[in-house]
Amino acid sequence: MISQVYKNGFKYAYRTSLLMITWVPVMIVMNEHICYVGKIEGSSMRPTLNPSSKASDWVLLWKWGIRSYNGIQVNDVVLFRSPTNPEKIYCKRVKGVQGDTILTRYPYPREQCHIPRNHLWVEGDNVHSIDSNTFGPISTGLVIGTATRIIFPFSRWMEIPNGGREARITKLDAFVD
Repeated sequence: MISQVYKNGFKYAYRTSLLMITWVPVMIVMNEHICYVGKIEGSSMRPTLNPSSKASDWVLLWKWGIRSYNGIQVNDVVLFRSPTNPEKIYCKRVKGVQGDTILTRYPYPREQCHIPRNHLWVEGDNVHSIDSNTFGPISTGLVIGTATRIIFPFSRWMEIPNGGREARITKLDAFVD
């Protein structure tokens, strides 16, 4: 009787271990290359993300295809490593891609900035944000993924809406004409 219980327990442990061993690599690949769930903290993306100071939004972060030529577009919300401190992760909106000329804000030292190849201009929706106006264009290699949808709190389940200002000079000139 005891040997039968021991045998059944061993079979259960063996099956569970086998299941874990086969699914762990799948989950690692999913998190590293396809999608991830990230918590957004801070006020730099207000009012789009974290509209109140009491709660933080959780977003679906899409990683698939961000390294391709058109993987990141203007007005996408991206998570990226800080160019000055790789331990920090920032969440900002893309306001310019390679080849664009941007009308900058204070504290950037020049009035305009031309975005070099494989770089992005990112800004928070909130004017009081540490963004490209502080550290300049960022390399696309620092981008972790694109936030596509707010998934928690459930009352805010939605695609991330467009926001922020138009910063590309070619688009601003079109508004003036």
